[in-house]
Amino acid sequence: MKGVAAAPQCGFSALVVRVLDHLGVDFADVNVLADPELREGVKSFTNWPTIPQLYVKGEFVGGCDIIREMFETGELRQLLAEKGVLEAA
Repeated sequence: MKGVAAAPQCGFSALVVRVLDHLGVDFADVNVLADPELREGVKSFTNWPTIPQLYVKGEFVGGCDIIREMFETGELRQLLAEKGVLEAA
């Protein structure tokens, strides 16, 4: 993400933090602004042009728009429950 969970440096990162906090997910953040090589490397790794990027158990899920859509439809809660990151509702 851009910044850290306690102080996101863009609205997209802030939105993903709010979604994860709302769901009660314990997560780690990585500030790509601290390392330009990391920032470009993560985008190349996933072939996804934007930051933030959400990974669950090492698997790339998507960027902010995907996370917001999955949250709104309930798919994110379901995915997190299936991966053992969140208790099933």
